[in-house]
Amino acid sequence: MPDASAPGEQLALPAEEAAHVARVLRLITGDSLRVFNGRGGEWTATITVSTRSAVTVELSAAATPAREPRVRYTVALALLKGDGTDEAIRDAVMMGAALVRPFAAAHGEVSLSAALRGHRLERWRRVAVASAKQCGRAVVPEVDAPVEFGAIAAAAAAELRLLLVEPSASWATVTMAELPAPAAVTLAIGPEGGWAPGEVALAGREGWRLTSLGGRTLRATSAPLAALAACQAVWRDD
Repeated sequence: MPDASAPGEQLALPAEEAAHVARVLRLITGDSLRVFNGRGGEWTATITVSTRSAVTVELSAAATPAREPRVRYTVALALLKGDGTDEAIRDAVMMGAALVRPFAAAHGEVSLSAALRGHRLERWRRVAVASAKQCGRAVVPEVDAPVEFGAIAAAAAAELRLLLVEPSASWATVTMAELPAPAAVTLAIGPEGGWAPGEVALAGREGWRLTSLGGRTLRATSAPLAALAACQAVWRDD
């Protein structure tokens, strides 16, 4: 609930959330639940009105939300076929990403124009909200509109940027263990077909570091989860 800000407030849940509370969770007037605003605030709350179409809650005491990672993680994610992008965003949010930046890759199976025509951004943002709720985060990460890879490669030069390449790639790579924990990092995850040589060359010119997640080739949908888990383990950011 983005409007939640202080104990004592009476707030009507958005229609989708109200339906979930009333029809799925089957909570009724007087029942307790937790409410968060997506910006780090979380409260216990009591249902004061509950019908099939509307639910109102009163915020009670502030609650201690799950701790956010010390490192600010941005996941730059190639557009994936089917529900692949949804799955990858869900897992990135679960693992503490602060920002997700989808992009169209040369070897990807989804073009930028197709992603924009399909109005996928709204769905991805709903996925991010649902994942934050499921894992207990009080912060809902931003999901940017999809762009071409060139816009990703040129952005955020002041922070550590890692391009995750396949273990079979011939490019020189660094391991995460060689890198001290940064304040912020962008992890770029390629598509099912892997990176195009031109994309790797562009990233190199823009100052990205190349790394891999070991000797196994991972599914593109699983790579964000594995990458974030590896970073947090190496940098002790748990």
